[in-house]
Amino acid sequence: MTYIHDTIAKLKKTSPAQAEFYQAVEEVLDSLQPILETSEKYQLHSIIERMIEPERQIMFRVPWVDDQGKVQVNKGYRIEFNSALGPYKGGLRFHPSVNAGIIKFLGFEQIFKNALTGLPIGGGKGGANFDPKGKSDGEIMRFCQSFINELYRHIGPTTDVPAGDIGVGAREIGYMFGQYKRLTGNYDGVFTGKSLLWGGSLVRKEATGYGCVYFAQYMLENKGDTLAGKRCLVSGAGNVAIYTIEKLYQLGAVPVSCSDSSGTIYHEAGINLDTLKELKEVRKVRLNEYLTAHPDARFIPIAEYPEDGNAVWRLPADLAFPCATQNELSETDAQALVANGCIGVSEGANMPSTQDAVEVFLDAKIHYGPGKAANAGGVATSQLEMAQNASMQRWSFEEVDEKLKVIMKNIYLSASETAAEFGEPHNLVLGANIAGFRKVADAMIEQGVV
Repeated sequence: MTYIHDTIAKLKKTSPAQAEFYQAVEEVLDSLQPILETSEKYQLHSIIERMIEPERQIMFRVPWVDDQGKVQVNKGYRIEFNSALGPYKGGLRFHPSVNAGIIKFLGFEQIFKNALTGLPIGGGKGGANFDPKGKSDGEIMRFCQSFINELYRHIGPTTDVPAGDIGVGAREIGYMFGQYKRLTGNYDGVFTGKSLLWGGSLVRKEATGYGCVYFAQYMLENKGDTLAGKRCLVSGAGNVAIYTIEKLYQLGAVPVSCSDSSGTIYHEAGINLDTLKELKEVRKVRLNEYLTAHPDARFIPIAEYPEDGNAVWRLPADLAFPCATQNELSETDAQALVANGCIGVSEGANMPSTQDAVEVFLDAKIHYGPGKAANAGGVATSQLEMAQNASMQRWSFEEVDEKLKVIMKNIYLSASETAAEFGEPHNLVLGANIAGFRKVADAMIEQGVV
């Protein structure tokens, strides 16, 4: 479609060297062709051109002092992408790979993910090229305080509400909130993912993983199947992966893998959740130490991964849950999954499958839950935390989990029904993108040229 082609070509000129951002935009725009061809109003109002440009891009230096007294400098970002549906909402990522292109891809995806939840939140994302690994608590505190010294002026409970992401957990949120409170004098819900001691929500830590599994459950139930007895591959070993594994066990499945930056654990008897939590949440060590407690498991180091993909996806299983990072699942990985009898993929990470891998899943017509739909449980529960803060209430674990299940079911139904409306009932990529786009675009038109 010439309109889409020309829009992407212009984007590459105005936002050079941002490969992940281009990938996210192309994936969305390609799937929007059916609605753009039938609804002239979106082109008339230049919705695509407006939607792919952030409302605001904030980039700033973050100077801080390490434990040796040396001044270090990192780069900080906040991309406030779209506020048509509500205040900007999206996580902060602290990782050395962070750059403008990655933050923009994440923020762009967040627009549609947040729209799919049905909650009043816009899309944003942020972070810094700071690596918390190997840093002392004092160094992390000083970095977080410096980061907020600039960011505080751009955020607020009805403006922009950041959360955590890779490298940003309760510790980092605590340091940032404390500095925000000191600078503004306000004790308000400007962050989510807070400690339960001072305004956090039950289930927030578990939400992305739990939601990812609920989404898989609904995909299977739609075809008269269940998770019970299914052998599942999970990548990652952070919050998303750990609580994906936890919920899989609760629903009768058997997760047999997890991974970190050093390699993959394959445990045919099923991943021992207690051991995994001890290694990653308490001791914070590499996964190869899993073998000490479970010598019957197998560890595949990074050095032994196939050149064209990830070892975890070459293992036999019924279902796959990519829960690590973007582009971790290649076309060859996807082909291996399908060849090994995998019947479904539910994405816990953001854009973990390459576009070629997605095409393999869609062509094979297996169950495929794209990240913007399947992993929306985290941001949905963040909004539930905002609601509890605003009303000064604390809901029980069961109440929040039940609300999460309902939200994930509604996301699945919205994507599924929209896909069927446009003649591709198996294509939840198309369904999720069009459903999210239509909601945001119609709101943008009603709010005028802003």
